[in-house]
Amino acid sequence: MKLSIRDSARYFTNPDPKRAGLLIYGPDAMRTALKRQEVIEALIGPKGEEEMRLTRISGADLRKDPARLNDAIKEISFFPGPRVAFVEDATDAAAASILTALEDWAPGDAQIIVTAGQLKATSKIRKAFESHTNTYAVGIYNNPPSREEIEADLTRSGLKNIEREAMTDLNNLARELDPGDFRQTIEKLALYKLNDDLPVTSKDVQASAPTSTEAALDDILNIVAEGRPESIAPVLRKLEAQGVNPVSLIISATRHFRTLYTAASDPGGATAGISRMRPPIFGPRRDRMLRQAQSWSAPRLEQALTGLTDTDLQLRSAGQRVPEMALVERLFLRLAMLGRR
Repeated sequence: MKLSIRDSARYFTNPDPKRAGLLIYGPDAMRTALKRQEVIEALIGPKGEEEMRLTRISGADLRKDPARLNDAIKEISFFPGPRVAFVEDATDAAAASILTALEDWAPGDAQIIVTAGQLKATSKIRKAFESHTNTYAVGIYNNPPSREEIEADLTRSGLKNIEREAMTDLNNLARELDPGDFRQTIEKLALYKLNDDLPVTSKDVQASAPTSTEAALDDILNIVAEGRPESIAPVLRKLEAQGVNPVSLIISATRHFRTLYTAASDPGGATAGISRMRPPIFGPRRDRMLRQAQSWSAPRLEQALTGLTDTDLQLRSAGQRVPEMALVERLFLRLAMLGRR
């Protein structure tokens, strides 16, 4: 059966031990890994792996030994308690083995947890888990975590007394950081408030939040797209000091301007174009990129992308003698001025 995103947040923290299995799939390996880690720990407890109640099988190993999963669900552990047979990075090449194990599953067998990348609706594995009456399938996409998911992370870390402003800050961080960094921020905040019964404040969140290179990278992209040439040099110096290389800057800028071009050239307008983005763009970042797309015309964005491509080729040229960061700075200044026309 399909499990909705809203229902899955509750299910991951309180899974049904009587189910035959669960499929977690999606394009972001980090997001699926965090969810399967959460659900497996909820099923077998924090010591389940130490007590040999967890069997790990890679999708590649399952293709080499098709009977391995079936053997794993029937094995008896030396320790009492629920068991899990976990198949990682499954593809349809391993579908036959997984389907056989689902057919042979009986109450008392280990629950089958499968993770996979992006699966089409026609995928054999996905169709099997969605159509089976005793299994669940859930797709994890690059959406920011819901308030319910954030609250579950906070509760799991022992943080319950959160001021409203601090919760707003955490919601904003959840949109800006990738899932692994956000989870680490929550853990750092829990340590910061250890043995402190006072409410979590915005200052506490700021003290625990990462000072990430990504934030500075977003800053330079927004500065260029918003036509603020006077702010380019200081942020570039900061990124250079953090070890960001010029080619990475050009790649990120190309991705950003390509998104703006897609939105600006949409027949329904920039608002419709932003709404159709996959993965979706949410929150303040969506509003900011929409304003940027509306301030640029599609022809000017084409010029920007041409300049980015030319500079990328120049940076990768073996005969390049001009300092690379100087080339990037010159291009960004030109783009910022182009955006002001």
